[in-house]
Amino acid sequence: MPEYYLEFEKPIEELEKQIQLLEQTTEITEDIKQQIQQLKQQSEQLKKEIYTNLTPAQKVLIARHPQRPYAKDYIEGIFSNFIELHGDRFFRDDRSVICGFGEIIIDGRVLVCAIVGQQKGRSLEENMVVNFGMLHPEGYRKALRIMKLAEKFSMPVISFIDTPGAYPGIGAEERGQAEAIAKNLFEMSQLKTPIICVVIGEGGSGGALGIGVGDRLFMLENAYYSVISPEGCASILFRDASKWQQAAEALKLTAKDLYELGVVDEIIPEPLGGAHKDVKQVVENVKKVIVKSLTELFKTPIEQLLKLRYKKYRKLGMFKTTERGK
Repeated sequence: MPEYYLEFEKPIEELEKQIQLLEQTTEITEDIKQQIQQLKQQSEQLKKEIYTNLTPAQKVLIARHPQRPYAKDYIEGIFSNFIELHGDRFFRDDRSVICGFGEIIIDGRVLVCAIVGQQKGRSLEENMVVNFGMLHPEGYRKALRIMKLAEKFSMPVISFIDTPGAYPGIGAEERGQAEAIAKNLFEMSQLKTPIICVVIGEGGSGGALGIGVGDRLFMLENAYYSVISPEGCASILFRDASKWQQAAEALKLTAKDLYELGVVDEIIPEPLGGAHKDVKQVVENVKKVIVKSLTELFKTPIEQLLKLRYKKYRKLGMFKTTERGK
């Protein structure tokens, strides 16, 4: 797949094209070699300048990058012997969420985990199948079915969050979209097994929260997590969706913002330019965090774990009042 550049990456694209043209020259002289070297240095410097000073809006675009690794990439890279389960036992199978069981090695022993991952597609055809990563009610019910199985057999739950939001169509509403998400929130809050949630791309609204309640919440460096999409926020507050960049700034939706606010437990680093630049390394980074967390969580008795989970969410949104002028 050819490299895809976002709008703010166009200066980098121009330099990369020049380098490619020079490297394809029939006869590469010393002068051409020097030009290539200089252009590569310029490109690296430009990348550092751009990617170390990303705005919230630019991070949103990277989180939506079409070449970014999706849930299936993490499942295949982190777990072995993955077995996918289908259907919610009520209506149908929702392809926008992958659910199943896989193995991971913790402290030298094989541990079976329940895995839930919101999946997007690479092409229009794939996205039509997975509904652009937007879950229907049956998707949340399928996820809950797998999580309840995990609880029954004392397996930890690993959740990969990547959705612009829950599907808002009439059919989804008729089948109880809000109830399905609310029930997941309730059940996950008291599920008697460790839960680790990782925001790998977009964390949009209740669509993300529906599989996002856990003992640990991690975010990739260029992911975002928000109560509403920037475009939705701009449409409501500014009556103009084109002001989404301003909304992204106000929403405090980046990993850095949410870590400082105490919502996220840890930020998982990405290579310069985003996770798609080195998928293998990012998958390894996520795996290390999961292994470390599972090791810690299994040392905590379940009753204590549930109390800590309760406190974790109760403290979100805390505020204090002060006397005027102080």
